Amino acid sequence: MFRRRVLLAAPFLVSPALAQPAWPDRPVRFVVPYPPGGGLDALARALADRLAVTWKQTVTVDNRPGGATIPGTDAVAKAAPDGQVLLMTSDSSITSNPHIHARLPHDPLRDLVPVSYLLDVHQMVLVHPSVPARDMAGLVAAARARPGALNYGSYGPGSQPHLLFESIKAREGIDIAQVAYRGLTPAVLATVAGEVQGTLAGVASSREFLATGALRALAVGRPTRLPQLPDVPTLIEAGYPDADPRTWFGLFAPAGTPGPLLSRIQRDVAAALEEPVIRDRHLLPNGYTVHAATPEASGAMIAADFAAKADLVRVSGARVE
Repeated sequence: MFRRRVLLAAPFLVSPALAQPAWPDRPVRFVVPYPPGGGLDALARALADRLAVTWKQTVTVDNRPGGATIPGTDAVAKAAPDGQVLLMTSDSSITSNPHIHARLPHDPLRDLVPVSYLLDVHQMVLVHPSVPARDMAGLVAAARARPGALNYGSYGPGSQPHLLFESIKAREGIDIAQVAYRGLTPAVLATVAGEVQGTLAGVASSREFLATGALRALAVGRPTRLPQLPDVPTLIEAGYPDADPRTWFGLFAPAGTPGPLLSRIQRDVAAALEEPVIRDRHLLPNGYTVHAATPEASGAMIAADFAAKADLVRVSGARVE
């Protein structure tokens, strides 16, 4: 009789872990709200290739550029919280846009949850070689000497170039106009072509142009100088410690995604970032500072950056009604 009772109860003794459906049970999609070709896109594709092996499922990259990253971000914010659709984006989507756009179709801090704060991107102030400036003081002097003659390429209100240049404009009282493009790569290419005189970008997007002299770096947003470019001073050294719009990449999931699943994805992504094929090709050469933080640690960093971006947006006057 005892044995019979145990057998009857057996279905209710199944481990909760075993009762959960396998994940992923179909292809996983990384939504990247930027055009192909930039550092974020390249890293997303490298991670997708590596994680496809780990997860034994196809992992695709879905580029959805434009709209200040809002449409791509919104697609993930409204997706099912099952880990099958993830957002790989920069700080603009999460900690800048809420301060800039009065009518966002989502709340990034409520409708998305962090999987991992992946890395810091240390961006540089870049100018076309026709600009008679070798440092930030020279850029300010050139703008002051010819009001309205210089412009810069951004990728919309609240993008990193917009926040930096508008902060410097407000502080120095100079006139440099914004020209918005559909992403970082188009803004860099426009600067190379001389359509605009400056922009802000990382090593990944500007390395080849710096090497050939098609672009000149005036300063880098980083606590210390980049080992790859030891002659380029930091914004701190240049006297603009508060103008740096801290740039980072992160991975996010729709709100409601189970915590254990978030932790599993974070661990797998952290392991992938340590793979030599990713580390040596996409991380070290681009001067990134890698964190691969847990969801909990990522949330704390995002809260701090949200407050910092509020100050930058206020100073820059970047607000879209």
